[in-house]
Amino acid sequence: MERKVCPAEHCSVEQLGVADEAHWVEGPPHELFERLRSECPVHWSRGIAQSPQDAGFWSVTKAADVHAVSRDWETFSSASNILITDHGVPVELVKGMFIGMDPPKHDRIKALFQRAFTPAAIAQHEGAIRDITMGVMNGLAGRETCDLVTEVAQPVVARVIGSFMGLDPLDDKPWADSINSLLGFGDPDLNPKGLEQLVAEDLPPMYEKCMGLVADRRANPTDDMLSVLVFAEIDGDVLTDDEIFAGFVLLMAAGNDSTKATYTSTMRALMEHPDQRQLLIDDLSLVPSAVEEALRMFPAFAHFRRTATKDTVLGGCPIKQGDKVALWYPSSNRDEERYEDPSRFDVTRNPEHQAFGAGGRHFCLGTALARLELRLLVEETIKRFPGMTLAGEPTWVLSQFSSQLKSLPVRLNG
Repeated sequence: MERKVCPAEHCSVEQLGVADEAHWVEGPPHELFERLRSECPVHWSRGIAQSPQDAGFWSVTKAADVHAVSRDWETFSSASNILITDHGVPVELVKGMFIGMDPPKHDRIKALFQRAFTPAAIAQHEGAIRDITMGVMNGLAGRETCDLVTEVAQPVVARVIGSFMGLDPLDDKPWADSINSLLGFGDPDLNPKGLEQLVAEDLPPMYEKCMGLVADRRANPTDDMLSVLVFAEIDGDVLTDDEIFAGFVLLMAAGNDSTKATYTSTMRALMEHPDQRQLLIDDLSLVPSAVEEALRMFPAFAHFRRTATKDTVLGGCPIKQGDKVALWYPSSNRDEERYEDPSRFDVTRNPEHQAFGAGGRHFCLGTALARLELRLLVEETIKRFPGMTLAGEPTWVLSQFSSQLKSLPVRLNG
């Protein structure tokens, strides 16, 4: 297939604002992305309708281009911001996360955690994670309906990441609520007070609460992930309190949102495609393949941003130094040049995908944990509730970053 190249000034879809809220009310705008992949794979948006103070940005929609940008951190930096809006989550908080850094500091901080997140290390947690999952589902005994987002996915993932961080189970929900407001800052339900009040009123208590935990770890070191942050040494220097807070928020956000997002979209897809669900009911060994297909079709984060460090060309388009470049994973994961019939949900496909990034320095640290959680959640749900059906209309978080369902009402036994 000959690739179409559309420099922005000649692009027939030039006026499209990819990140405008109107396109995201019902989740990622797949038809829009399909059009961009066909007509203008690297596309310039002049701005963001709901954030007029933000500059325009480039959208990268094809898998090969996302892969290329992801592996060239010297040209496409993560250190300015990882979001296309510079007026969302406070930029200084983002810059304190290793996901918002470039090498060498990024590599040194990420390396602190890698040993704990290897597949072999994560496999040792399978029993504990299954127990958490079964415990939450045991709480549904006698129920006819529930919301899979708030009553199954959220408590499971919050307890899993809470156990890694050494948190009291009683703090799972308060921390999850805070993280949901932070990542869903554009959603009126998750953040009814608005962004400015979120920053002014909610972040300071989060910071103080985290510092209380930090003080406790300094006095009583443990082997949890928060202690790793507290006692980390980078070239002889320890992390500042702000850097510890940023690292804590990053790990909590990744642990809370990624698995919750993909699990709930997986279950929705299985309910909407009963033939695919029946394949899993008949053969649970297909669950890992189904998980990979779900990760392809329903990546938890819609984009990460890079910033050009120099003038360059991508897809025939002139990228200027300082330009924002958005890597759109819901698009690259449905690239017709990579996947046959990419909008079809096929639990036997077992595809490669870019849900965890597209290689390079920022490939997701928690891939093994996410895959294990997803496998156990899907297995236990299929075994306990094989006849589960939708009990109402699902709703999406209104966000161009956090790509997930806000509610998924289900009838547990059909």
